[in-house]
Amino acid sequence: MLDIRFRWTRLSELTAAQWHTLLAARQAVFVVEQNCPYQDADELDLHSWHLLGEIEGRLVAYLRVVDPGWKSVHPGACYAEPSIGRVLTTSEHRGRGLGWLLMHEGITGCERRFPGQGIRISAQSYLLKFYCALGFQVVGEEYLEDGIPHFEMLRTESVPQRD
Repeated sequence: MLDIRFRWTRLSELTAAQWHTLLAARQAVFVVEQNCPYQDADELDLHSWHLLGEIEGRLVAYLRVVDPGWKSVHPGACYAEPSIGRVLTTSEHRGRGLGWLLMHEGITGCERRFPGQGIRISAQSYLLKFYCALGFQVVGEEYLEDGIPHFEMLRTESVPQRD
């Protein structure tokens, strides 16, 4: 069993070193690995809960939950519901089930903080099966976000348990 420790925090509660580590992990995955130059750090970070997954004090998984209804200057970047985004597992820790544990904690945290509101995501198309297994359903047509195929998905049920 993996000994992962999850911690929920607001940006204002992170130290400069913790924020740097988090941004470095996001850039490694979303900018470098996916070869997708875009502005990763944005104003949504200021209006989000940040979920850090750590093993032996090292960041190995992360996601953010944008507050419901917050208005962004980016079209489609916010929703009436809370939205989960920037979901990642660091490259050296993939294939160990951390993504499932991270999303389970993220969904549970949304249900606790925003009961009965549902959860929206913008999911990379190749991950549809993963997100469907977590109770999300496609609610629109495929679209490109930063050159990568995505689907908008919505979840309105309680968190599923893994077999």
